[in-house]
Amino acid sequence: MAHANELNRRTLTRLSSNPPLRQAAYDRIEDLLNEGELKPGQVVSQRELVEKTGATLAAVREAIPRLEAEGLLQTLPKRGLMVPSLDVAFVRDAYQMRSMIETSAVSYALKFLTSAEIDAWIAEHRETHERLAREADPDLANRFQRLDWKMHAWLVGAMGNALIDNVYRVTAIKIRMVVQSRIRVTPSNALRVIGEHLAFLEALRDGREADAIAALKEHIDNSLTLALGSNL
Repeated sequence: MAHANELNRRTLTRLSSNPPLRQAAYDRIEDLLNEGELKPGQVVSQRELVEKTGATLAAVREAIPRLEAEGLLQTLPKRGLMVPSLDVAFVRDAYQMRSMIETSAVSYALKFLTSAEIDAWIAEHRETHERLAREADPDLANRFQRLDWKMHAWLVGAMGNALIDNVYRVTAIKIRMVVQSRIRVTPSNALRVIGEHLAFLEALRDGREADAIAALKEHIDNSLTLALGSNL
């Protein structure tokens, strides 16, 4: 699905001066963190990252300083690289930051996002809801997980602030690293998540700012509840 306002981070990166091999290695390591293939506390070598990413050793080595600066990897002298462990206090703080950024983005979304973009998101959510209501397809739930992440980043991108985009992106990765298994979209919870998204998107489409913020906040609060190990 094409969205008119969606020159996403990776597209922008490809147009920047960053060496493409280093960026490709970074992106693949980011994918491994997002998908839980690299877990908190896990120690890996540079060679293992080469095997997991398919990147060159030189590209992995060039990507590591950025990952360290963002707190996504830590170097252990003579041992390799460790995925940092983050505690419950971090999760609470991260969700507070996430809520502040996303709810602040709503007013920008109302100004700068087109009705065609919002309608496209709504249509894709409704189509996914119909398909999952017919069959609890794990592959479709996995694809919707990616759509979930993309939609939230799209909302934050409406602010047009590269610094906020990056802070939000790194914070979101860290949240997934810590509580991936508890907040992941699955066939059993996908319909609820889609319903929460639609409540927000439909209010956004209709220009109901207060309702959009309330629906978004409820969605984020539900995610935090699950992240902390409680039930809805």
